[in-house]
This record gives sequence, structure tokens and C-alpha cells, in this order.
Amino acid sequence: MHVESAVLERYTEGANERQEALCCPVDYDASLLALLPTEIIEKDYGCGDPSRYVQPGDVVLDLGSGSGKICYMAAQLVGDQGRVIGVDMNDDMLALARKYQPEMANKLGGDRVHFCKGQIQDLARDLDAEINWLAANPVSDGDSLRDLEQWQQQQRKQQPLIADNSVDLIISNCVLNLVGDEQKQQLVDEIFRVLKPGGRIAISDIISDEAIPQHLKDDEQLWSGCISGAFQEEEMLATFRDVGFVGAAYDKWADEPWQVVEGIEFRSVTLTAMKPVEGRREDYGHTVIYRGPFSAVTDDAGRVYPRGVRIGTSEQSYQLLVEGPYADNFIGIAPAENAEAIACCIAAGTRRDAKTNKGAVHSGSGEASCC
Repeated sequence: MHVESAVLERYTEGANERQEALCCPVDYDASLLALLPTEIIEKDYGCGDPSRYVQPGDVVLDLGSGSGKICYMAAQLVGDQGRVIGVDMNDDMLALARKYQPEMANKLGGDRVHFCKGQIQDLARDLDAEINWLAANPVSDGDSLRDLEQWQQQQRKQQPLIADNSVDLIISNCVLNLVGDEQKQQLVDEIFRVLKPGGRIAISDIISDEAIPQHLKDDEQLWSGCISGAFQEEEMLATFRDVGFVGAAYDKWADEPWQVVEGIEFRSVTLTAMKPVEGRREDYGHTVIYRGPFSAVTDDAGRVYPRGVRIGTSEQSYQLLVEGPYADNFIGIAPAENAEAIACCIAAGTRRDAKTNKGAVHSGSGEASCC
């Protein structure tokens, strides 16, 4: 089986006629759907609503943008200062999404959505540019093949489809499972590459509760139907964690499986995580307190936070814990003054005396959520 060919064929059919088998029931925000053409809504396929994670001013990248539904929903949320990029490799889906761009730009008060032809596992490769180059420079022998390879290297380096560290939020709706297993690591690496430090992901996808046997992976209908290419539930978290993401969590988890095949449950989830901000760990006096209810928790860097104990952090770690993916679980105490560092760095697990933070600003007074 050639995974990409099977997926292209299935979603070409889906661009021309609605395919009920390709989508799970999802409760989308009706107010965001109101502006969208009916055809875009009817020919969209997904298993979640990652648009709920979009913030004003975001640069949003939608992997496998399909009919453009989530892109046009996100465009309403990013506002005048944001923009949305959709990447898809299916010409029919791209044509459908682009068909309504003038109409949607008029409704939105500006053209803030752009659709690109590309493979989500190779976000540096600009397929439209490559097709145009090949039209003018057909490959017919060894020399012209070398010319193509040289052009491809230059294009990736000088004009990548999506640049390094350029996106605030990456979203995707039931598409990662369509990428071949041998390319899934490259896919996650690419997601990490293009995301800005401090950027977020919200990936709605299908996962399995058990490892998927090879005979199911070899079934083209199951693969193109978002089933047999799914990440296993532990594997998905581990893959994103191992590439460098922090705070990875299943923010949404369907109570009931979407399908059960040979006893394996396939369900919809939304994975959220953040690309950390790198920097030195200067100590300016920032402090966090883990709320509980557990006796202690450990972050992705191995730092331990006992319940109720004031722990000193760097400014970067403070922002991650108090404003980032761990925010519901920590009380933040910012120094009253943040001028020169107390020390050049702070060791993990350093307890902070309460006297250090007298008069400081406390944040995170809301209710805690279970970690």
C-alpha cells in the first residue's frame, strides 16, 4: 500500500462529495460557522475543534487544512493583527478552500488566510513552487535531475514553505494519523521546528488504546479513514515530549470510542503542548507554589515541586508554570522589583524563604485543577 496515494484518493472523493465515514460528531462554535459557506462546512472532515485554542493576534498554522473550515473559523478569532496559514497536499481540497477566499476576505474585512500546497511532514518543501519550477525545467536526464535536487536544497534553505520559529499556534484536525508511520517522527520534528519559542499546539486526532497490528495498517480503507494510522495513546504523548515539547496533555478525551476494530478502541482526543522558551536560569526572585492535591509533581525537565512549598524559579520557568500549560496548578509570586538578578542561576528545587517575597505580587488565585 502507498499511504499517500490512498489518502489523496479518499480525500479527493471527499472534496467532491461528502463522505460521512470520514468525520466524528463535533460540537463546533455555531457563531464561527455562521459566516462560512455551506459547501466548506459539508465537505470538512475532523474529530475535534482546535479553533477553540486560537488567541487574538496569533499566527496560526493548520496542518491538513482540507476545505478550509477551521482556517476560516480561526481567522475570525485572530483578528486584524493575526493571520492563518493552511497547508494541504490535495489539489481538490485546496481548490475548494481557495474558491471562497474573496468572499471570506470581504466578510472578515481583510484577507488574512493563505493556503499552501505542501506535505505536513515536510513543511520546508513548497510544492507549488516546485511544480512551477518543473514546468519550466522538466527532468529528462541525470543533469536535469541534479538541477532539480540543487533547486530543492536551495528552496528549503532560502525560501522554506514555513520558516523556522514563525508560528504561534499549530492546529490540526484528524490529519496526523494519515501520515505514514515511517514519517511520523519527521512530522513531529517539523511541528517543533516551525513553532516559535513559547508557541503552542492543539492537535485533534484519533488515537488507539492498543498497538495496531500490521494487517490493519495494510488496509487502505482503514488507513485513509483515519483509523489504522493512529498514534497509540502513550506513544503520541511520548513522541511530542521527546522532541522537546513541555506540558503535553490530553486536554480533550472522548468518553466513548469513535470506532472499535478487532477489539481496539479508536477515540478522539485533543493534544496540547508548548515549545519552551530557552534561556539562562537567572534568579530574579520569582517563586511558585504547587497547589496540590498530590504530594508533589515533576515537570518535563525533572524539577520537583512539593505541595505547598515555595520553590524559586528562573523567570523563564516562572512564565511556563504560571502562564503556560501548567498554570492551573501553580500559584505565582513575582518579585516586587525585577532589576538585577539575585544570582546568575538558580538550582532546581531551591526553597524560597517567605521573607524574600514580602510585598510581591501573587497570581493564580483561581481554583486549582487536578494535574
